[in-house]
Amino acid sequence: MARVIVPVGPQHPALKEPVNFRIIAEGETIVGLELDVSYNHRGIEKAAEQRDFTRVVPLLERICGICSHSHGTAFVKGIEEIMAIAVPPRAEYIRTIIAELERIHSHLLWLGVAAHEIGWNTLFMWTWRDREAVQDILEEISGNRVNYGMNIVGGVRRDITPELNKAALDRLPALEAQIAGYVELLKKQETVLLRFQGVGRLTREQALTYGTVGPTARSSGVEYDIRRDDPYCAYAEVPWDVVTDTHGDVYGKTIVRIGELRESVRIVRYCLEHLPEGDITVKAPRNAPTGHALSRYEAPRGELSHYIRTNGTDKADRLDVRTPTLANWTSVAASLVNQNLADIPVIIAAIDPCLSCTSRLTVLNPQRTSSTEMTWEDLRRRARELNRERERC
Repeated sequence: MARVIVPVGPQHPALKEPVNFRIIAEGETIVGLELDVSYNHRGIEKAAEQRDFTRVVPLLERICGICSHSHGTAFVKGIEEIMAIAVPPRAEYIRTIIAELERIHSHLLWLGVAAHEIGWNTLFMWTWRDREAVQDILEEISGNRVNYGMNIVGGVRRDITPELNKAALDRLPALEAQIAGYVELLKKQETVLLRFQGVGRLTREQALTYGTVGPTARSSGVEYDIRRDDPYCAYAEVPWDVVTDTHGDVYGKTIVRIGELRESVRIVRYCLEHLPEGDITVKAPRNAPTGHALSRYEAPRGELSHYIRTNGTDKADRLDVRTPTLANWTSVAASLVNQNLADIPVIIAAIDPCLSCTSRLTVLNPQRTSSTEMTWEDLRRRARELNRERERC
């Protein structure tokens, strides 16, 4: 049977962000994938190196709107490690509360999007309705619903008052009941079983070979979670369990994320009920000593890493961000093989991809004999030239 190439993107009704999939198919069966994610380079890492430690945190939160606290926490805890400062326990608990509320809203958002991909828009509306309760808690604590701005080097910006604590705890039982309902619903809902089970299967060996992270790896039986294996914030003091599954397919990824919803509610409740007394910040020095750190964080999509190098000033000398979506793209290429063309949207959605998190690198042609390096000022000058050219047109 002749092979055909089915292009998907970079502009496509089913995609919210620019990415180009070149699907190689024989009839209705996928036999290969060529992936191009280089459409959305924003230069955030380079821009971050031009800002001091106070001004850089709001910028890094905007790498991704869904996991903004993840990037902010990963950066500040790396700087705190280089500065050798101890964050107050109350601040660590507050960071953990925000982190798990963010995980809940991210997983609920994902569940709604996954349901939308198979035409079950009722579940989409249910999950996004429940997500509003989580967003309300985040707004009451931080003042914001998306980029919370809670982190500063040395602690957190805002405290959780007894009134806010009680209001958050009062919302958790209803949220738990809804999550339990989703567990039972997805066990017997025929559309989910037909469209999720056996689709996009990834074996444990494949997950390990391709360096898969997060729920994508844990759904293939890889019991690995940074919160347990390299604990930070208050996770070493909080009782909770790593959720895994062995299906390896889209259904397994769904089971893992719903299980993590329950665990996240459990963590939030514990932290709220055992919130330590004391300060929420410690005074940090303006400059960081020369050093480097690899700050690891379990974001909703998986392991997030910030490599930070400092040079004795109030700015990072180098920042390199490795996001979970970048780690999981290879698993998409593997799990698409021998699947039906109609399953492309749900298999891609199963890793909960974020192109804003991913597109920060350029792959150079190794056959090139020369290359040109541009400084930050060169890039700015080139941008002004392009704008003038557009205005003349």
